[in-house]
Amino acid sequence: MGSSGNTLKSLSKRCLLRLSSGSHSLLHGKSFNGASLTSQRWRFYSLPSPHKLSSFKGSPPSRSFSTSSSSSKVGFLGWYLGKLESKPLITKAVTTSIIFAAADFTSQMITLASSGYDSIRTLRMAGYGLLLLGPSQHLWFNLLSKSLPKRDMLTTFKKMFMGQAVYGPVSTTVFFSYNAALQGESGEEIVARLKRDLLPTLINGAMFWPICDFVTYKFVPVHLQVLLGYLHFFLWLG
Repeated sequence: MGSSGNTLKSLSKRCLLRLSSGSHSLLHGKSFNGASLTSQRWRFYSLPSPHKLSSFKGSPPSRSFSTSSSSSKVGFLGWYLGKLESKPLITKAVTTSIIFAAADFTSQMITLASSGYDSIRTLRMAGYGLLLLGPSQHLWFNLLSKSLPKRDMLTTFKKMFMGQAVYGPVSTTVFFSYNAALQGESGEEIVARLKRDLLPTLINGAMFWPICDFVTYKFVPVHLQVLLGYLHFFLWLG
């Protein structure tokens, strides 16, 4: 019993020595560096957020949507759409002038008479588009979009009726009078031309323009409605 008691005492001393040495190493960082772990955690939590990192000088900007947005504004179409937003009236007037000149040139090439190509006529058409039709269409489409902003079927038919009853007759009257005056016709001759040509032109247009107006007012944004109207005029004049 005495020897077994001595053995237990020696084992107890050894365990105490090991525990004391382990606790000493824990405190001084030999087996587990607690201070280092705490500092690493502090550094991790003190790192700036990704939003702050992106604001540092020299850091690359966010490109999540910049590539798609910049690619959509490249080329002639992007440049033209930018001009429609920044200078809509001038852009639409110049575009109308070009379209009318091209339409008249195409029409003369298709039905070329023996007298040859009439460049003065093409210039008259270009001037009409630049000074009269382009600005008037810009104002007309904007007026309709503000007074009738919806795009349902009833509103679309109202816009179509306004175009056929108001804008169509007025613009056609101005077109005939403008061309007749530049060709040297007198007031009486202009009135006679209107009596002869105005009503047949409106009747023929009633089979073409309502379809164009429906597509324009129903599906096309306001800032592009004039552009689609140019294409319709090209087909009509050609």
